Amino acid sequence: MSNEIKMENKIKDENKETKNDYEVVNFLNFDDMNLKPNILKGIYSYGFEKPSSIQQKAIVPLAKGYDIIAQSQSGTGKTGTFSIGILERINFDEDCTQALILAPTRELASQIHDVIKSLSCYADKLKIQLAIGGIRRKNLGKWEKPVENHIIIGTPGRVLDNIKRKKIYVDKLKVFALDEADEMLSRGFVDQIYDIFQFIPTKAQIALFSATLPQEVLELSKKFITDPVNILVKREELTLEGIKQFYVGLEKRSHKIDTLIDLFETISVTQCIIFVNKKRDADNLHNILSENGFGVGLIIGSMQQEDRDKVIKSFRNGDTRVLITTGLLSRGFDVQQVSLVINYDIPNDKESYIHSSGRCGRWGRKGCVINLVTENEYENLKAIEKFYETQIEELPMNIGDYL
Repeated sequence: MSNEIKMENKIKDENKETKNDYEVVNFLNFDDMNLKPNILKGIYSYGFEKPSSIQQKAIVPLAKGYDIIAQSQSGTGKTGTFSIGILERINFDEDCTQALILAPTRELASQIHDVIKSLSCYADKLKIQLAIGGIRRKNLGKWEKPVENHIIIGTPGRVLDNIKRKKIYVDKLKVFALDEADEMLSRGFVDQIYDIFQFIPTKAQIALFSATLPQEVLELSKKFITDPVNILVKREELTLEGIKQFYVGLEKRSHKIDTLIDLFETISVTQCIIFVNKKRDADNLHNILSENGFGVGLIIGSMQQEDRDKVIKSFRNGDTRVLITTGLLSRGFDVQQVSLVINYDIPNDKESYIHSSGRCGRWGRKGCVINLVTENEYENLKAIEKFYETQIEELPMNIGDYL
C-alpha cells in the first residue's frame, strides 16, 4: 500500500507534453520523421527499409517526448520503435544517464542492447551499458565507478540494486521505458518497478511497450502515467498474420513425447522452439530427445547466465535446430530462421499463448504453431481460440507444406 501512495504522489510534471498536444500520424517513411542523420543512417544500415505499422505511429511521439503506451503484436518491430525513439531523445554531448530501459529477462535485455548498439553504429559519442544479473564479477569492472552511460538497458533487480548502491544515477533521466510492460507490471516485478520509480524524476518521459496489455495492467499504469499517447490494437488483431495454428489431440500427457518424435521424423524444420510449462518437464524432454539423437538445446531460469548464452548462441548460429524452454523466452526472443513453435503444454494464460506463438513468422515471414493438447487442456485451447477470435485447426497430413 505504501508503494501505491508514493506512486500517486509522483504524478506527471506540469511541464511535460500531454497527448492533447499530439495527434497520432502515420509516417510511411523513415525519411519523413525528421530523425538525426546519424540515426537515420544507422536505421538503413541495420536493414530497415520501411517502417512497420507500430513504427509509423509511435517513433515520432516518443522522439518528441510524449508519454506513450504502445501495444502491437509480436514480430512487428516494437524493439526498433522504442530504440529509435529513445536514440532521438539522447544528447550525445551530455555525459549522464538519459534513458533507462527495463526488460523482464536477461536475454531480452541483451537483445535490446544489441539492437540499440547496431542502430547507433554511426553515433560515435553514444555510450550504452547492459545491466543484467548472472554475469561473473570479472566482467563487471565498469561498475566499480558510477556509470555515466547515455542509455542503460537491464533487468529490474540488477538496475534497482545499482541505483541503491549509487552505481547508476538517474537524476537527469529523460526517458524511462518498460518493454513487455504487462509482464513488468504484474507478478513478481511490480514491486521492483515501484521501487525504481521512486528514483525517476517526475519530468521523465514514460514509455510502455508490449504485445498484450490486459485491462488490469492499463488500470495499474494510471498510477504513474497520465494522459499518454495510446497506440493500441484490438484484441482480434493480436493473433499473428501469416501464422498457421494447429493442434494434435492426445488422450494422455505421456503420449506427447512419442508424438513429438514422430513429428520431427515426418517434417523438415530449419529451427524450432518448444515451450514447456514446468522446468522439470523441460529438462526431462531435453534428456529424452537427446537420447534419441536429436540436437537440442535447453534454456531454463535456474541455469547460469554463461550457460544460457552458449545455448542461445548455438541456436542462433544454427548449430542446434531445436530449443526447449519454459516461458522464459516467449517474449522478444527473435531468431529469423524459426518457422515452427510447438506448445508442448498449453500456456497457463491467454497472453502467454500470443507471446510464444510470436517466436515464429517474425516480420511477416511464414510460420506455424503446433499445440499438443490432452483432453484436460482442450478447454483451455478453445478458450484461447474464442478470446482471440481465431481458428486453431486439427493438424493436417500435409503439415510440411506450411513450413
